[in-house]
Amino acid sequence: MSDIMAWVTDEQIKQARDVHILDYILRNEPDNIRNIGKCYRLKDHPSLSIDKNGWYWHSQSIGSRLALDFLVTVRGYEFVDAVVKLSSNINTYHEPLQTGTQSPLERKTFILPKRNLNNTRVIAYLLSRGIDRESIIACLRTGTLYESAKYHNCVFVGKDENGTARFATLRGVFSSYKCDVEGSDKRYGFSLPAIETKTNAVAVFEGAVDALSHQTLCTKGLIEAFDGWRLSLGSSSEVALRFFLKQHPNITNCHICTDNDMAGELAAERIRCIQGITTERHTPLSGNDWNDCLMDMKKTSRTQSQSHQKDRS
Repeated sequence: MSDIMAWVTDEQIKQARDVHILDYILRNEPDNIRNIGKCYRLKDHPSLSIDKNGWYWHSQSIGSRLALDFLVTVRGYEFVDAVVKLSSNINTYHEPLQTGTQSPLERKTFILPKRNLNNTRVIAYLLSRGIDRESIIACLRTGTLYESAKYHNCVFVGKDENGTARFATLRGVFSSYKCDVEGSDKRYGFSLPAIETKTNAVAVFEGAVDALSHQTLCTKGLIEAFDGWRLSLGSSSEVALRFFLKQHPNITNCHICTDNDMAGELAAERIRCIQGITTERHTPLSGNDWNDCLMDMKKTSRTQSQSHQKDRS
């Protein structure tokens, strides 16, 4: 066995090679990019451009579509470190095969943040984002949403088939802070159960707030009703969807509701390639994501209501 294979498996290497550079950059270095036309440029490497076709370092005349090549060539990672970093993002890290050894890069144990005594700030925040109160309360009751004690973040929880929390992502109520809890299993995304138990459909979103926004739009009759599952991917990766489909073989139709941007379209392209399902692309009627759409439509509704009241007076 080579030194490389002493720490990573063939499966990890394969999964690391499947990570597209655009997915990696948008998730891990969102503050280090500038949008220029149809591509992105790195702030710390202005001559390096990234788009849906891959990355290209113009000053060095090299490029690739792989995040793995980027980490090794541009960021200077050792191959093993790069593989573990990428594979751990989708929860595929395995213990070293040698007994009695332990990798220094082992993923941390998953522990949910301590709960606050109440959920007042989380409720107020989500209401300010236009989310329907009944949808918020339903999530609080099932334990898929709560307020953390230390920073009062929204904690969106993904559970396994036994109801055990396996994933959690944080959303700041006072800032734009977003982060997955360390050790989260990306296969288990935050989800909203189907209204119709015999449904064969799931709608996928990049974030939990978008899933709740879509549910609110349907509940308020602002868009066409949807009675299937709603699943947050926790990013633009389709890992959670692929696992969800394995756990729910009756689901054969997927509504792709990722964001209306380059990353969202790239995710949609990958989802369309999943075998065994039919797909429908649904983009927000306005804005970049479904919460933008919800806020815009509620604003329009208020304006129209005020106009009608003036007309009556």
